[in-house]
Amino acid sequence: MKFKDLTSMSAKELQEKMNELRLDLIKHGNSSATTGVKSSGQLREIKKTIARIKTILNKTEAQIKA
Repeated sequence: MKFKDLTSMSAKELQEKMNELRLDLIKHGNSSATTGVKSSGQLREIKKTIARIKTILNKTEAQIKA
């Protein structure tokens, strides 16, 4: 997902999306381990999206504390 799309989501939606992506990462990671790497690009994109979500959540949390 794009950063702009993620910034328009609420914190609860971001948490749900991150949990969903983590499950996808586990599923794709297990399948690539057993059958060989088919979708390394997908794994990379999932990891990047999770990092983007964490960045947005940390920024909003820091703004609330400040």
